Amino acid sequence: MLCLAAPLNHPLRLALASEIHARPFMVLEAPARISHLAIHTDGGEAAHDQLLATLCARFGVAPPAAGAQYFFHDFGHFRLKWERHSEFSTFSFVEAGEEGGDFAFTALRHVPADWLATLHGSVIVASHIITERGAPLAIADWRLKRLFPLPPLVGSQVLSGGEMWTDFQVGPDGFSKFLIRDTDLRESQMGRLVQRLCEIETYLMMALLALPLARESAVLLGRIEEDLTELGSRMSSLDIDGDAEGLLRDIARLDAQVRAQSFRTGYRFSAAQAYYRIVGARIGELREKRIEGVPTIGEFMERRLAPAMDTCLSVAARQEALAARISRSNDMLRTRVNLAQERQTQGVLESLNRSAQRQLQLQQAVEGLSVVAISYYGIGLAGYALKALKGWGFAIPVDQVSGLLLPLIAGATWLGIRRLHKRLHP
Repeated sequence: MLCLAAPLNHPLRLALASEIHARPFMVLEAPARISHLAIHTDGGEAAHDQLLATLCARFGVAPPAAGAQYFFHDFGHFRLKWERHSEFSTFSFVEAGEEGGDFAFTALRHVPADWLATLHGSVIVASHIITERGAPLAIADWRLKRLFPLPPLVGSQVLSGGEMWTDFQVGPDGFSKFLIRDTDLRESQMGRLVQRLCEIETYLMMALLALPLARESAVLLGRIEEDLTELGSRMSSLDIDGDAEGLLRDIARLDAQVRAQSFRTGYRFSAAQAYYRIVGARIGELREKRIEGVPTIGEFMERRLAPAMDTCLSVAARQEALAARISRSNDMLRTRVNLAQERQTQGVLESLNRSAQRQLQLQQAVEGLSVVAISYYGIGLAGYALKALKGWGFAIPVDQVSGLLLPLIAGATWLGIRRLHKRLHP
């Protein structure tokens, strides 16, 4: 027989193949009692490992290796199935029961009370399940009234050979209760049915974790919308030049609040939708058939869970829409500020242009005065030279020659100043 050498395998092949079998169904035979706990903690994977290790230590059982996703062991009086999930871990305690039993005795009675005390503030789901064989029950059966005295009663025929009853209420003892009857189930179907019901309730509660956050967010978003409306009125009615800094500061504050809220709620809302889809998938796997007079699990969830998830979706959409509105308002305000700044800049440039024109006119006037002054001093120097020549005996009419030299000196001065001006300002 050909054996595939290990080096030929993809590095993740075996890990991925084992993932398919990571959480097998528990094999159950009715009658049995099951107590199911879902533990939600913010302590990370180490906290879940520590809970399981502590329980195993109390019974002298070796815990699984760190990072394990699944653990099953027979402790004698009960069997334990443990599973790790991304946000929670589940403990399912199973013991043999008797036909026609009630919830007076549960599988959890074998678990040490001090270990249960360590779960303070972290139990998100706690339920007791009774499995038994028998014919289908009527709605008015005395056992149903005794086990589930308060409405609403939920029930259905499942997996073409089973019957399920519950009220989805947390009783005074802190546990919800389920009754599962094997009317004609095939081998291993009871274990699948129990696990599906446990998953439905667990994922239901994990999905609903987003609802209080959605209600809190709705209140905060309402206040932010009011502030944004007020800012819009200020933007349309006030002089933007005088209030721009204050408006930008207020819009930045609102934007920071919305983004912080989005970061805080984004994961929870996304996780709620993922859990909601899993609940729907698990309900579909039950293949429910209606028992006249009572709602099925699917109908019950459609009436109770669907509106809650729609609320979370609407708040998430409202949050994104509000962030977009704030961004548009911020862009609009910055555009108005930029336009105002451009108008101010244009005014400054016009003022500089007028100043430059005045400086040019002044410069031209100064140039004219400079020609006169230089010509005056040139004529004076020429007059001194002519007087010197006349004193040496030359018969020169000083006044007449000075008069003739005046236009020549003035013209030469003007040409010299123009050439210098062109050289400095080409």
